[in-house]
Amino acid sequence: MHKHLLFVLFLVCSNLLVFGQTGPQSVKISVIPNSSNWEYKLGEKAKFDVVVTKDGIPIKDVAIRYEISHDMMPPHKKGEEILKDGRSTLDIGTMKTPGFLRCIVYATIEGKSYKGVATAGFEPQAIKTTTKMPKDFMEFWDQAKAENAKIPLNPSLRLLENRCTEKVNVYELCFQNYGNTRIYGILCIPKAPGKYPALLRVPGAGVWPFAGQMAYAENGVISLEIGIHGIPVTMDSSVYRDLAKTALANYKYFNWDNRDMVYFKRVYLGCVRAVDYIFTLEQFDGKNIGVQGGSQGGALSIVTAALDSRIKALIVFYPALCNLTGYLHKQAAGWPHLFMRITDPPCVLKQKAKTTEYYDVVNFARLIKVPGFYSSGFNDRVCPPTSTFSAYNEITAPKTFLFVPETEHYYKPEQKSKAIDFMMKALKDN
Repeated sequence: MHKHLLFVLFLVCSNLLVFGQTGPQSVKISVIPNSSNWEYKLGEKAKFDVVVTKDGIPIKDVAIRYEISHDMMPPHKKGEEILKDGRSTLDIGTMKTPGFLRCIVYATIEGKSYKGVATAGFEPQAIKTTTKMPKDFMEFWDQAKAENAKIPLNPSLRLLENRCTEKVNVYELCFQNYGNTRIYGILCIPKAPGKYPALLRVPGAGVWPFAGQMAYAENGVISLEIGIHGIPVTMDSSVYRDLAKTALANYKYFNWDNRDMVYFKRVYLGCVRAVDYIFTLEQFDGKNIGVQGGSQGGALSIVTAALDSRIKALIVFYPALCNLTGYLHKQAAGWPHLFMRITDPPCVLKQKAKTTEYYDVVNFARLIKVPGFYSSGFNDRVCPPTSTFSAYNEITAPKTFLFVPETEHYYKPEQKSKAIDFMMKALKDN
């Protein structure tokens, strides 16, 4: 029991670090666009109000410096000001092509540094991607899926008695996958007899243990939360910390010079295999299944829905792996920012750029045919808005959008709540 409580505490703290916001600070730099939704038309001038406060009161004679840049690009304008009454208005400028302008304001107060950020969107729904769809894109993935389907699932289930409740059984699951590897995850199944819809939860970046999606199962939805690294997801937390610093430290950069060896090939195929497994469950209703995730998981949600027609709905928070060649065209690219710093010789660079076309989430977004819930923010610099909109704008299926411009790489409770409502309705209305 003691170990279980420590494990739960670790997961709570991890989630706070990854998704949560820090507690309120006594000093705050507010950067507020003069557009209520932070969006502007091309050619329209954007202005941002800057207010520096301590305990809610503007600080007099405070010195600031600021930087203005296009999304993820080097600053093209810098400046300094003394705010006599703690307030100022900065002329940010405009854009002639769809995209984002970001303003970062810095101040040092009593020896401590503070920062405020705001990002203006100029007709973001018109942003175009830099990635191209290869002619053999579906041939490549159809062949990969067909080869993977020949491998027996050979699943293994282990009941986690200390995590089960009166309503839900919880298991650690593993099954075979591409490349002689296995996928591990946490499966939560309602105990009451019956047939249930199902949800696949795909993970964000990193190396973590998992607790499972108990809340869905308690509300009558089978849930499967998978890892991607081919290792059990219930080990001591120190194992994951060590792997994240060593063998898996740079997994996101592995083998982009060979389309058959990219780390994410096994991952993408593993998501489809997870759907295969759900369809073997006697408690599954046989048709209603959704997928959800954020960041890397947002990317995997789109990929899974594109590669597997059995998916009925998806939730996507700030998807990664979008517009991967953006930096080669002076445009922001998504995590893992492959070409932000170019160190490869031209021949290798060309090959890597070509390989990304088979893994870029933009190309999978073009194939989506089912309803989706999409949410992100303009201040995100992990999965920057230029990259996410390059994918969103390619989706022709029904889209429910919830943009919270001031958010960075996290979501607020109301975003999560609306996403869950969307998915529950999608899974139970059929």
